[in-house]
Formats: sequence, structure tokens, C-alpha cells
Amino acid sequence: MLIKFSVQNYLSFKDLNTLDMLPASIGQHEEHLLCVSNYKLLKSAAIFGANASGKSNLFKAMGFAKIFVLESSKESQAGEKISVIPFLLSTETENEPSLFEFTFIQNNIKYRYGFRLNNTEVVDEWLFESKKIKESLLFERHLQEFNISNKFKEGNKVKELTRKNALLLSVAAQFNGKISENILDWFLNLNIISGLFGYSPIALDYINNPQYKDDFIDILKIADFSIEDFRLQERNIAEVPKFIQKEINRTLKETGKELKLMPEIKTLHGKYNSKSELVENVEFDLMHDESKGTQNLFSLLGPILETIKDGSVLIIDELESNLHPLISRFLIKMFNIKNKSAQFIFNTHDTNLLSNKFFRRDQIYFINKNRYGQSELYSLYDYNIRYDRTFDKDYLEGRYKAVPFIDDYSFFGNELEPENTCGMEI
Repeated sequence: MLIKFSVQNYLSFKDLNTLDMLPASIGQHEEHLLCVSNYKLLKSAAIFGANASGKSNLFKAMGFAKIFVLESSKESQAGEKISVIPFLLSTETENEPSLFEFTFIQNNIKYRYGFRLNNTEVVDEWLFESKKIKESLLFERHLQEFNISNKFKEGNKVKELTRKNALLLSVAAQFNGKISENILDWFLNLNIISGLFGYSPIALDYINNPQYKDDFIDILKIADFSIEDFRLQERNIAEVPKFIQKEINRTLKETGKELKLMPEIKTLHGKYNSKSELVENVEFDLMHDESKGTQNLFSLLGPILETIKDGSVLIIDELESNLHPLISRFLIKMFNIKNKSAQFIFNTHDTNLLSNKFFRRDQIYFINKNRYGQSELYSLYDYNIRYDRTFDKDYLEGRYKAVPFIDDYSFFGNELEPENTCGMEI
């Protein structure tokens, strides 16, 4: 489970910003909390903000860090530059390293792991663990100098093998280090979804399983789709359109899965006669005949069901994409109410979700970009307001910032004034 994620000097985040999943001391929606290893954590967090405010950049930061943890030790990365992008709109930061830090619970142990790096090398790296309350050092690193405790002997074995553009943790895991493998497993299960394209490899795993196929159909019927069943047929992935291959490869890179055969999903819809009697089922192709909303719901259901089953973390960029607000609410309720072991973090423009009916104040975050292009992440709870305020109305009025400034008058000028063009009284 994720406790905190911090980022600094990456894309639009100049200063240190932290997403904190520890709950505040408030009494509303106790059912929205998880209990994990004596920690209370939020089941979900929703992030709001204007276009280009940095909402997606927060998830890109998490995605970049995840992939670097999983892949930096591979031989294919030897000699390559690190594709990190610092905050480029300031002379203070453009040549400084970027920071990423995760605090999380894996197998009942709390870890705090982070690193600072630039385009050529890892500048700093650190790992701490807490089995009870006190935090203890496992290792620290500055450039190629390592301070490794006796609790992390696997690090001593590989420090000489760790390149300057690789993480010690990743190298130790490659050599079967027990602690390192445990931590990399957590990163493998950190599922970050962006740019949905119809259905994901994870969704296909569920549709192929009769147990989860029933879950798919039940949820689709709740969402009021007229889908009665599915049918799968496989094609070689080399035969599918290039743009789909590209999206699949990008998704697989983040999930660690391999896909050689591309199942095509056929949806079955009932055909009825004049007496409303079912005559037969008509086959549709998911990618060509179904709406974007149906395609995206297919994409989401696999990861959502897997996340809840495994008790892992799911992050979705733009949850509401082609989904009706009521369906978004239903998916959120799956995590906030039914779920007992997983976390769901997403960004959205859907202000219908800005309500104390759906979220606690500490579950609502905003990202605002200032005049210097710097993104700032902060919680609604920071405003110290009553829980029964109209969050959506206050937000659209600019009370919490994180909304676009639209200067209507400078664009339209006098056109904002009503004009009598019909010769009639107005």
C-alpha cells in the first residue's frame, strides 16, 4: 500500500510536492479507510486541476520512477543516458537532479525508498525500513559511495557491479536479493494507466477466466450496457494495426507482461422480435462497433478487479474519459465501500465528484500551476473548511485555485453585450 509519494524538479514540479495517503483526524466516511499493518490509509484519492496544471505530470513522475526501478539494472541500459526531464523554466533547477521517493507497505514492512538523479547518473539513493515504529537505515548512496547496513547484506555483494546510471536496489534484485525482490514486487504491482485504447492485457486475463467474466458482465449490466456475453478470437500481434501495437507495447512495458497473440473481443447483444422475445445474439467487434465509453470501461474493469483482488495500487489518468459521471461514481464506490485491501488514485475534471457524499476532505487533492509554470499539489483538508460545504461550487468559483483563468472580456470584448440584430425589443 502507498503511504506517500514525493517528487521534486521533474517536469512541471519544481519544489518538493507530496501525495499523502495517511488520513487526517476527521470523522467522516470511516469506511473509506484501510487498516494495513497498524496503519490507517486512505482507500482513494481524487486529483482536480485545470488543463496543463500538472495532473498527468504527477502520474508521469510515478511511472518514470517505477520503470527506472524495474529496468535500470538491465544490460541494455549500460551507457545510455537517463531520460529524466527536470523543471526547465528556472535557472535554479535546469541542471539539478530530480528527486523521487515512495513510502509504502509491502508484506507488513514499511519502506521509504528514494533516489535523486540527472541525465547521466544516480546522485543519491536511500532505503529505510520500519518493522515497528522506529525507522532504520538499510543503505544510503551518494554517487558511487555506499553506506550499507548489516541488515542489507545483499547490497554489499553487488555495490561494485552497480553502474553510475543504475540503482543499487535494482541490481541487488537482479541477483536475487530477498529485500530487493520484495520491494521490486511492490513496484511491479503499482499499476499506472494512461491513454486507454480499448482493452488492456489485464482485462483479457479476466475475460478468459469464467469466474471474472461473470464479474465483467454483471458490472456492464449495472452500467446499463446491453451486452449479454463475450467471445474471444486470437490474432498474431504482428497483424494488428501499428498504432494499437504501439499502445500495447507501452502498456506492457509498465506491467511487465508479454503478449504475442492479440485476442479480439466480440460482444454479443440480444436481438428481440415485436413481442420483446429474444430471437438471437448479434456479434459486435469491441474496437470497431462499440462506443468509446464501452471500450474504456472494458479497459478499466480488468485492472480494477485485479487491484481489488490483489490488494495493490491502481492509478488512472483521466478517469472520466468517455464515461458517464454515474459510471465513474460506481467505480469509485467499488473502492471506497466494497474494497478492503486496495488503493485507487486518479485525476479528473468531473466536478460532480467534488462532494462530501463521495470523498472525505483529505481524499481530495488539487494541482495548481502558477505564473512561473510551477505545479503545486495540495489537499482540500489544508483549507480547514467544514465538511458540509459545497466543494464543487467553491472550486468553480476559484476558492481552492486549480481552475483556469478565462478572460472573457479581452477575447470577446463588446460582443459580450447583447446586440439587437432582429429589430425586436430585447
